Amino acid sequence: MRRPAHLSALGMVCALGRSKAQVADALFRGDTSGLVVESGWLQGREARVGRVPGELAPLHPSFAKDDSRNTRLLLAALDEIRDEVEDAIVRHGRDRVGVVLGTSTSGIEATERAVAHRVEHGAFPESFDYQQQEIGRLGPFLAGYLGLRGPALTISTACTSSGKALDTARRLLELDLCDAVITGGSDSLCRFTISGFTSLESATPSLCNPMSRNRRGINVGEGAALFLLRQEPSELALLGVGASSDAHHVSSPDPSGEGAEATMREALADAGLAPEQVGYLNLHATATPKNDEMESRATAAIFPEGIPCSGTKPLTGHALGAGAAVELAFCWLTLQPRWNPDSLLPPHCWDGEADPALPALCLVNEGERLGVSRICMSNAFAFGGNNLSLLLGPTP
Repeated sequence: MRRPAHLSALGMVCALGRSKAQVADALFRGDTSGLVVESGWLQGREARVGRVPGELAPLHPSFAKDDSRNTRLLLAALDEIRDEVEDAIVRHGRDRVGVVLGTSTSGIEATERAVAHRVEHGAFPESFDYQQQEIGRLGPFLAGYLGLRGPALTISTACTSSGKALDTARRLLELDLCDAVITGGSDSLCRFTISGFTSLESATPSLCNPMSRNRRGINVGEGAALFLLRQEPSELALLGVGASSDAHHVSSPDPSGEGAEATMREALADAGLAPEQVGYLNLHATATPKNDEMESRATAAIFPEGIPCSGTKPLTGHALGAGAAVELAFCWLTLQPRWNPDSLLPPHCWDGEADPALPALCLVNEGERLGVSRICMSNAFAFGGNNLSLLLGPTP
């Protein structure tokens, strides 16, 4: 069992809201109203997307080369933990605070707008810079924005990106390269991903319907979640991480669920925990036929006696590279009495029609509460059989 890293602060934005209070209120009510139908994403038809509400402030002109919706989402999440970050910088110094972030699209939406402008006007807009879309820019951008001199990097492994960022941040603490790391991820809506999942026949214009016999695919969402990971103890810790790559197929998961099962077992072993010690599982649950099939099999194998679990993507859409951090943030909120005084669990929002071909899971109904165990697991599975499981709980 490795030494846990402590998650001392959280800032986040997603389709549920733009503060922890807003997100927690909507999360435990199972509010799906943030999934909105919009035109303009697909040619000749509408798409249902999980959009962060409200306007996002532009970056200061000195950071114009990095200004995109993705970096604006990132700074909106940072605003919630600015005081804690500044305190860490003062206490540890700019050389001892790192940044590790995950993203799958970076600022590609800025390029999409720029190309459309070029088609119409014959030239790119003056505000466009190629740097806005560079996949590796997110981490170095935030480090530069905060004036940090510690390690700064970006991880892009599709839908596990921000979870892998958390694992990498923990390693920086273990290696004593940092005293604190700002970690998580950000991804914004863009035509590239919405069109891509639609062409794979993995997206649906209706509300996604995880674990149902009627599931038809994902709704793409956006969001950002930032944790301050520290060596110093706080209430909650990243207890264990499991990661694997079964390389079954470039875009389809191994239907047996063996890779996902191995990943969950590795996370439990890393934390020194038995399955029965886990009180809640946040499923990856994309509502695609193949993902839900393999994840339900893996879950039933790990938790044969059952575990309260839910898929939260009908509340936010699939935030892609940011999704792992956003959904770990839901676990963080679940375990925090300040944001969840009634110990409610995030409900599983679906049509209630179970797929008889899948193992039955203990899907959470609205109003159900966390039991004696206050340890949560969160899964993320990505293209190429890239699997990740995170365990969060009270500091040992």
